[in-house]
Amino acid sequence: MTRRTSLPGAAELFRSTGLPRPEPTPGDDWFDAGAPPASHRARPARPRRGSPRQKHTSKITVYVSDEELLALEHSRLALRAAHGVAVDRGRVVREAVAIMLADLEENGENSLLVRRLRQDAS
Repeated sequence: MTRRTSLPGAAELFRSTGLPRPEPTPGDDWFDAGAPPASHRARPARPRRGSPRQKHTSKITVYVSDEELLALEHSRLALRAAHGVAVDRGRVVREAVAIMLADLEENGENSLLVRRLRQDAS
C-alpha cells in the first residue's frame, strides 16, 4: 500500500470555471485591431459608458501623484455629499476614461485629449 496521495493534474487545476466567452466579432468592441481608424468607423449606436462596479477581467496599474489622488478622493466624496452618488475611485476613473474615449472618437483632432496631450508634448 502506497502512502502517496493522489493529486489533480494540471488540466484539472487550470480548467476554466466561468462561462465560455463568445468570440468577438468585428465591431463588437470599441477596439478592433483590424478595423479602419476611428475617423473612418461608424459611430457606436449607444454612447460609451464606464462599467459599473463588478468583477472586471482586466487590470492596469496607473501611477498618480499625491495631489491627483487627493483630488480624485475629494471628487468621490463630493459626488456622495453634494449629489448623492456613492461610487468608488475605480468607477470614477472608468467613467472619466469612457468620457475621454467618446470625445476622442467623436471629435478626433479637436478632442480634449488630443489637445491636452499635444500641449504636454510641446
